[in-house]
Amino acid sequence: MSALQTRGERPHETAAEMDGLPWPQRRWAIFAVGIAVGMSSLDNSIVNVALPTIAADLKVTPSQIVWVVNAVQIAMVATLLPLAALGEIVGHQRVYYGGLVLFGLGALGCTFAHSYEMLLVSRLIQGLGSSGMMSINSALVRFIWPKRVLGRGVGVNAMIVSTGITMGPTVASLILSFGPWPLLFAVNLPFVILAIVISMRVLPPTPRAPHKFDIPGAVLAAACLGLFVFALGSAARHQAVLITVAELAVAAVCGALLLRRQADHPAPMIPIDLFKIPIFALSVMTAICSFATQGLAFVSLPFLLIDTLGRSQVETGFLITPWPVTVAIMAPIAGYLSDHYRVGVLGGIGLAILAAGMALLATMPANASVFDIGWRMALCGCGFGFFQSPNMKALLLSAPPARSGGASGMVATARLTGQTIGAALAAFCFSIGNGKGPVLALTIGVVFSTVGSLSSFMRLRFSKRGPGAI
Repeated sequence: MSALQTRGERPHETAAEMDGLPWPQRRWAIFAVGIAVGMSSLDNSIVNVALPTIAADLKVTPSQIVWVVNAVQIAMVATLLPLAALGEIVGHQRVYYGGLVLFGLGALGCTFAHSYEMLLVSRLIQGLGSSGMMSINSALVRFIWPKRVLGRGVGVNAMIVSTGITMGPTVASLILSFGPWPLLFAVNLPFVILAIVISMRVLPPTPRAPHKFDIPGAVLAAACLGLFVFALGSAARHQAVLITVAELAVAAVCGALLLRRQADHPAPMIPIDLFKIPIFALSVMTAICSFATQGLAFVSLPFLLIDTLGRSQVETGFLITPWPVTVAIMAPIAGYLSDHYRVGVLGGIGLAILAAGMALLATMPANASVFDIGWRMALCGCGFGFFQSPNMKALLLSAPPARSGGASGMVATARLTGQTIGAALAAFCFSIGNGKGPVLALTIGVVFSTVGSLSSFMRLRFSKRGPGAI
């Protein structure tokens, strides 16, 4: 019997009851989920490269075409927690299948989009599909890998994400050298089909919660998180203060109504039940701080390298590359170590290294050589990669198995929220920095990563020693 047929050998058992999958089936499940995660990560980075080309072809302004990226980000942030909650009710694998289908339909629409409006709608559909895949991705990792080696599984997952981000500019340039920009979206279609075919054969059934899906609660959650991110974008775009304040106020009202509505809910969409677990709450705080640091860095570094250090656009792309490359290298190593050492220590050390790297970038001399820039980037990537896998493992294992969906949704939400906060703060630094905006943004990144390191070490107060400890 082939590995692809192993799902049917024990149909009465869920992944939770089996504590992960047997190796032949696990191998194919890792491959299937990896395709989805890789596509989502790659899609976001390759589109950024093609924005000027798409804008010229569709005859729209740069301020309009940026919504091709923003639409996906807002759709994801707004729906991550509702879709994670849905996965706990109908099964994580079903939400994953739906996400793949929507992502494929969105890619198909983008491929044949002949107008800005059609492209924007198709990107919204793609964003919803990405949310379906990413909201339950971490939960699937928990059920695919046995608990004793979960750190390795998380490390593999983080490596795939980093590789997708790293390869984005190169893949985009390669595709655009062969044809027009719609090929950037068409290339996803065969991978979507492959992922669906394999996933339906090997992904395990996951436990289902007995309660019903709260549709009004989902609307409130989407409005709360979507408006929050939109308000941060408004602030970064220097919209009128009253508009930004109004958006934040409506987001706060929606959040308050949601918390009141789900006060007695066994599995609230904003997982306040999980935030009562100290390790989970500290892990979320650590994640937001780290991804805010990353957001500050990735927005400000191109300006620092081009405007301050006089590097070309091509050079800048290559000079930033050591960061994601070292993340991809360190993530599986840190994941392996997290199966043997406490995540509070690993995460704290990683973010301390990241803080040091950010400080060294902020104080870099104007005549810095390629080597001077490269090793600083690599140091930042080393620190971030050393933190990422252990922290994700802590988020997953600190939550009960029945709440894997809520924990998984928070993994993705913390990442996007942190990146959005970082990007908005970087834009604010540019507006007040008088030419020193990039350096100011990197300095704020040092503060965020230091706070994240301290919150990671604080987890040691609540963790236990011994096998399975986090």
